[in-house]
Amino acid sequence: MRKYKLSDVLTFLIPSILGILFFIIPISVDGEVTIPIAILSGWIQDLLAGYIPLIMVVIIVLTLLGTVLAKISPNIFKNTPFLNNLFNVTYGWVIVRFLGAVFAVLTYFKWGTEAVWSTNTGGLLLFDLLPVLFSVFLFAGLLLPLLVNFGLLEFFGALLTKVMRPLFKLPGRSAVDCVASWIGDGTIGVLLTSKQYEEGYYTKKEAAIIGTTFSVVSITFSLVVISQVGLGEFFVPFYLTILATGIIAALIMPRIPPLSRKADTYYDKKAKEADEAIPKGYTPISWGIELALNKARKSRDVKAFFIDGFKNILDMWMGVAPIVMALGTVALILAEYTPIFTWIGMPFIPVLELFGLPEAAAASETLFVGFADMFLPSVMAAGIESELTRFVIAALSVSQLIYMSEVGGLLLGSKIPVSFFDLVLVFILRTIISLPIITLVAHFIF
Repeated sequence: MRKYKLSDVLTFLIPSILGILFFIIPISVDGEVTIPIAILSGWIQDLLAGYIPLIMVVIIVLTLLGTVLAKISPNIFKNTPFLNNLFNVTYGWVIVRFLGAVFAVLTYFKWGTEAVWSTNTGGLLLFDLLPVLFSVFLFAGLLLPLLVNFGLLEFFGALLTKVMRPLFKLPGRSAVDCVASWIGDGTIGVLLTSKQYEEGYYTKKEAAIIGTTFSVVSITFSLVVISQVGLGEFFVPFYLTILATGIIAALIMPRIPPLSRKADTYYDKKAKEADEAIPKGYTPISWGIELALNKARKSRDVKAFFIDGFKNILDMWMGVAPIVMALGTVALILAEYTPIFTWIGMPFIPVLELFGLPEAAAASETLFVGFADMFLPSVMAAGIESELTRFVIAALSVSQLIYMSEVGGLLLGSKIPVSFFDLVLVFILRTIISLPIITLVAHFIF
């Protein structure tokens, strides 16, 4: 191992420790478990109060205008690769961005049909979810380079490859990504995964696996879900059940379609550090330190740090918000005003009865409505008398993981190579895998 200056070591340690503190270390504030990024996010929401929905409408409309400009004059952004990549999208995404802008304007001004702007459809997204995403992306995007640019992922990559690769078919560096998602928030996980994929550290298959398997909601939101169904006192067994179910699903999902069929190729065919072998004469720790310090030496430009962070913020605000507004509104309209999710759940009534769930017919209606929004099953389950059934519905809604009003929309808006059809399949497969596990645990608890 070569000798390094103290400045190299400090350039690795200080930003990496700050990154871990901001994104990964949970703290308790006013009795709620959260992470510092979430606290900063809450602070900016309080500071800007009712202005954020209007800001998001402006961002979504500007995104559409930039996209239309890029289509009318394809060379307008050719000298700015970042903006060209942001606005020069396929016609399918142009339509989605147009829908997002229309829904955002109609919802903000409460124009047109109430089905679009009601508090359970567009209003839920624009006034409740998008302000959270605005503030999370602001700080997560700005501070994400602390995790990415100073060697932390390289260190854990060398250290944990022998764990992550055989278990989850993932490189060792993804361990930081997965933990940030699981302990922190799924939105942060999607942002981190997308950036790593674009930079050539993950293959298409690896990015798809992480994005659809580890982008779990935060501990805080899990507490909200179990409280909504009136079982707050069971939070510890509830969260342990989610963890166990999530790990089992993470072991299975990468080994079956659609994830197993994703290509092991890289974004723009550029691979970085694809060779995970530990060179002769090194231990995993010493090789991890070597990689980390090499990375840290190249990342001392403070200006580049903030430019990188600002690009992250714009990429997520303009790339993701229109997608969430468009697809989330459509999904919520279907959930609120059509019986489609009730019809889809009906064939599962005999299955739920076989598993010994009381009120199986009512429970079946909640099985797939979570694809629109994760919170909907818990809202619908509040009227079910059986504690066992309410517990199963709440745990399943979190374990299903893919929901279009947030994570699903984020995945589709990011560069992670998953299609809408992939997300539907992943959601169904996670439901099939998770339901028996959760039901078994629930029978032991109740």
